[in-house]
Amino acid sequence: VISCLHAKNIQTILLSGDSMQRTKKVADALGIDNVYAEKTPEEKLLIIEQLNKETPVAMVGDGINDAPALAKATIGISMSEATQLAVQTAQVVLMNKGIQHLPLALGLGKHTFSTIKGNLFWAFIYNLIGIPVAAGILFPLYGILLNPMIASAAMACSSVSVVLNSLSLNWRKL
Repeated sequence: VISCLHAKNIQTILLSGDSMQRTKKVADALGIDNVYAEKTPEEKLLIIEQLNKETPVAMVGDGINDAPALAKATIGISMSEATQLAVQTAQVVLMNKGIQHLPLALGLGKHTFSTIKGNLFWAFIYNLIGIPVAAGILFPLYGILLNPMIASAAMACSSVSVVLNSLSLNWRKL
């Protein structure tokens, strides 16, 4: 998982309440360069706040001590087996011991967000053009465009295009 994140140029940090020796040992085994150890929940929260000022932060946590930082991160991610407080605080819950699915979840989130932005853009453009046409402002000579049947068909086509664009997530490579 760490190698995959590094391949996508995602910086990884190990932020833990455990001792520096234990945390450094785990970080070295996983290939994580940045380590924060022996941190209280309040200190974790401050570190996440500081990191959030620099760049969007996704935090993966599983304990009660992680809950405040999970809530403060741009995206809080928890495992389904985590404490109930961590699961309730996180925006994303990885199911079935799903830490190995973290890169997939991040990729799906990225593509979903870009699809939402695309849908909003095209809906805005459609309405920017469609409303003046329906009001007869852009093409006053085309009285047929004011027909409610044509307007409702055009609106249905707009909705169908948004749905088809959203369905394209099924075929995107994550």
